[in-house]
Amino acid sequence: MSYAISANRLSDGAVVFLGQNGWVESLASAEIFAQREAAEAALGERAHADARRNLIIEPLIFDIRARDGVIEASHIREAIRAKGPTIRPDLGKQAVR
Repeated sequence: MSYAISANRLSDGAVVFLGQNGWVESLASAEIFAQREAAEAALGERAHADARRNLIIEPLIFDIRARDGVIEASHIREAIRAKGPTIRPDLGKQAVR
């Protein structure tokens, strides 16, 4: 199992993921942690520091998996957060543009 870290950006409420060089809006661009311990270290050192600086709120670690070469959240809550609202497919990250 692999892991990623998500949070909400305080400036606009968007769901963001911890990337190599900061917070990104796409799960595909998120930093992937092969070990839970590495994700916990990043949560403690990087994510919580950004929360203290009021950049993000409620950072958390979640399980991910690769399916057909695409990174997906293992749980429905994070899958929805990664794609956007479920009530209208023309809104959010799942919208075709």
